[in-house]
Amino acid sequence: MAGEARTMEYLREHGYPVPAVEEISDDGTDLVMERIEGSSMVDYMSRRPWTTRRQGMVLATLHRRLHAIAPPDFLPAAPVGAGDSFLHMDLHPLNVMIGANGPVVIDWPNAARGDPLVDLGLAWVLMAAGEIPSNPMIAMILGRGRAALINGFLRNVDVDLGLLKGKLRDVVGFKVGDPNMTPTEQRAMWQVVEKFEEPT
Repeated sequence: MAGEARTMEYLREHGYPVPAVEEISDDGTDLVMERIEGSSMVDYMSRRPWTTRRQGMVLATLHRRLHAIAPPDFLPAAPVGAGDSFLHMDLHPLNVMIGANGPVVIDWPNAARGDPLVDLGLAWVLMAAGEIPSNPMIAMILGRGRAALINGFLRNVDVDLGLLKGKLRDVVGFKVGDPNMTPTEQRAMWQVVEKFEEPT
């Protein structure tokens, strides 16, 4: 918690939208943060589906702003992809709160320094691989929303998409080791990789 608090305080000093740290215990294990009145980006889009593509653009902007901040010396190197950019390592719609003053990014324990393509690739495959309910009608609606979200995101990332696609295998190879990923999500992530490695 102490490390996460330090990361957020650094980001706030650089104008990035994160919750304010209000208190940290002496032993560094308890953290009190500013309460953000609002909902996650996922919940926001579920209530306002016409904003989905725009939220993809917002997410891309949050990545771009973060990667432009010089990482502090205390950040560890990312477990994949060498570089010198500030990475969240889990910056997808579930970790963005839409508050009264705009988006706020939460959940910083995995922050690292590295290649921004890793951060962007992780966001892409996580959005593409999240499980959709089996009900055919709901799956169709959510599938279209997912496509709009990813499209809005990829159209607004400030990188060469060819280079980003080339980084996906390394990104997925790292992320499938996450015990929180289900076998279905792991397969879906590999399918994203394979789609771009098929001969044309």
